[in-house]
Amino acid sequence: MGQRPAPQHRDPREVPIETVFAALADPVRLAIVRQLADSADWSRACGSFDVPVGKAGLSHHFSVLREAGLVEQRDAGARRVNRLRRDEIESCFPGLWALTLRQSS
Repeated sequence: MGQRPAPQHRDPREVPIETVFAALADPVRLAIVRQLADSADWSRACGSFDVPVGKAGLSHHFSVLREAGLVEQRDAGARRVNRLRRDEIESCFPGLWALTLRQSS
């Protein structure tokens, strides 16, 4: 069995704010981001998120989040683990995390 390619990441400085907003507008992706925010960096494997999509759908959502510069992924053995790009995004879009992670009342 061949090794899967490493995930490609986009520099948040090169991402238009519209791309970031579009990525965060989807409820599944927003749930992923909020669950990542409550987790230590690199502690969550892709399959550990409580979202209503299958493996292929989850892969798509992570691809969109990577393309928007919001998450970084790396392989750890057979698992692909994730982290929010908190500092990078905060530098490019100050206040975005505070708005994104605020729970509606």
